[in-house]
Amino acid sequence: MEKLTLLCLGVVLAPLAGAVIAGLGGRVIGRSGAHTVTILGVAISFVLSCYVFAALMAGKAAGGEYVLNTDLYTWLHSGPLKVSVGFLIDELTATMMLVVTFVSLMVHVYTIGYMHDDPGYQRFFSYISLFTFAMLMLVTANNFLQLFFGWEGVGLVSYLLIGFWYQKPSATFANLKAFLVNRVGDLGMMLGIAAVLALFGSLDFSTIFSRAPEITGETLQVLPGREWPALTVICVLLFIGAMAKSAQVPLHVWLPDSMEGPTPISALIHAATMVTAGIFLVARMSPLFELSETALNFVLFIGAVTAFFMGLLGLVQTDIKRVVAYSTLSQLGYMTVALGVSAYSAAIFHLATHAFLKALLFLAAGSVIIGLHHEQDMRKMGGLWKHMPITALTAWIGTLALVGFPGFSGFYSKDAIIEAVASSTLPAAGFAHFAVLGGVFVTSLYSFRLLFLVFHGSSRVDHHAGEHLHESPFVVTGPLLLLAVPSVLIGAPLIEPMLFGDYFGKAIVTLPQHATLAELGEHFHGALAFALHGFMAPPFLLMLGGALTAAVFYLWCPTWPARVQARFSLLHRILERKYFFDDINQTVFAGGLRGLGGLLWRVGDVALIDGLAVNGTARTVGRLAAVLRHMQTGYLYHYAFAMIIGLAALLSLIWYVSF
Repeated sequence: MEKLTLLCLGVVLAPLAGAVIAGLGGRVIGRSGAHTVTILGVAISFVLSCYVFAALMAGKAAGGEYVLNTDLYTWLHSGPLKVSVGFLIDELTATMMLVVTFVSLMVHVYTIGYMHDDPGYQRFFSYISLFTFAMLMLVTANNFLQLFFGWEGVGLVSYLLIGFWYQKPSATFANLKAFLVNRVGDLGMMLGIAAVLALFGSLDFSTIFSRAPEITGETLQVLPGREWPALTVICVLLFIGAMAKSAQVPLHVWLPDSMEGPTPISALIHAATMVTAGIFLVARMSPLFELSETALNFVLFIGAVTAFFMGLLGLVQTDIKRVVAYSTLSQLGYMTVALGVSAYSAAIFHLATHAFLKALLFLAAGSVIIGLHHEQDMRKMGGLWKHMPITALTAWIGTLALVGFPGFSGFYSKDAIIEAVASSTLPAAGFAHFAVLGGVFVTSLYSFRLLFLVFHGSSRVDHHAGEHLHESPFVVTGPLLLLAVPSVLIGAPLIEPMLFGDYFGKAIVTLPQHATLAELGEHFHGALAFALHGFMAPPFLLMLGGALTAAVFYLWCPTWPARVQARFSLLHRILERKYFFDDINQTVFAGGLRGLGGLLWRVGDVALIDGLAVNGTARTVGRLAAVLRHMQTGYLYHYAFAMIIGLAALLSLIWYVSF
């Protein structure tokens, strides 16, 4: 166990060391030194993560003690409360470590080509390495304090990365928006942690999970005269924090705007780090969520709304990165739906498959942007497969995995989620089933729309850009090819152990009445049979319908989209304005706060502080001085007269006191 602890320290600290060296010594070591130390740090972290995962699986197979739960040092000790920094390394953590470090390593290598000419080269590498460190601190935590440290760490570094090109007003607006929206979620998170501390007297996960059944009857007074089950309050508050990090409606508004950052960070945020933190949190807290069906229904409903309605927004986007961004929102909704029906293992399975395919799609989009000299409008693309065959091939692979084509990794995880929702008996399950099925068609439509507009059909590329159009260098296409492999292959070998075996052990808790994957497991006869059955299932037909619709509209009848837009102009305007969430936020919340701030400034600052306290005091002193100034005339007889009057008053006072 001591060896495993040292390995885990290496996993976490290697990216931090690279970030510090590149950040503080970037001018000394230069551009090549900055990417060398950070890539080396993340590579070490990935190799050690593989070793930790292998040791964990070997220990599990041998039937011995294989879960590591250890405190490194005590940070605070006050009475019965002990808060430590430590590691909880189980199957869930080890899986997240592998996903985070591998995707981060691919993004680091890709960044060499994408950010080659950027003046902030060293700073960017320092930031993404620091981002990896914060995410690893989050997933390895064995207590809420350390988890919250990593939670805030990814939030802070995402602010720096989204606004990396701080000269652009849109980038500074986007990073501030992300920061503020996440603060809303963090308030719920902090209240949830405070409620945990108040009820359990501890922040340690193992203590909280072991005592959770004891407080199922406890209540908290949220509103005067209204008692709520304590576990429901805790789970809802923690999920509010997860809603912001994992961009669930209505706290999703920051994620599309995060596209203002460079493409590598878009891939890192959307694939394996920040947005997966909320999914990981709920899965880690499964022993608590299982004890509150109200909280599970809340999670299920929010996830269903996000999965379907955020996918619709991808249909009207023209920016290649924003289409992929809205696909992330929709897929995060699928993961949240899985959490809501207690299919936690399916949520983590989809998290893993989605991390690879989404990183692949983002980096493929970045390759296109490089080739077109930073053009992102899909209406100015077309026919690129002839010039960028590797990028086109990998984009096709990522798309087929995303839409759930049978045999690809995304198919296994997405279909398992749809089947789990169909088996659920929760009140919100009916709506959720409609949402995830409808989302299959929508996902296929906007995904193939992107493929056909960018890589196929007639070329709409600017003449100047077209003259220099060629495939991206190997430092860009290499990570694409490496990410394409798991996007195709990891689904089949992992579906049985992850969903129907004992892969997660005690890391995830599911009560028998919530075992939505059990029915699917009874009819599971292997990955191949599952894939073959997928060709006859409704999701495949919906996916095929979306692909054919995209082909008709964007390959065979390219004038139809404009006609449909004109016919359904109101619906198009609603989608184009993103259901008016941004307008409401800007007008009601941001505008209201600015108005309140202006009122407080005019009344409090100008009128009371400056007008009454500061300037009012000065005016009072000035007026008093103007009155007293008339007593200083400069005439001797005036002063003699004042002395006589004063002496008379003094004698009168003495006489009065004496008698």
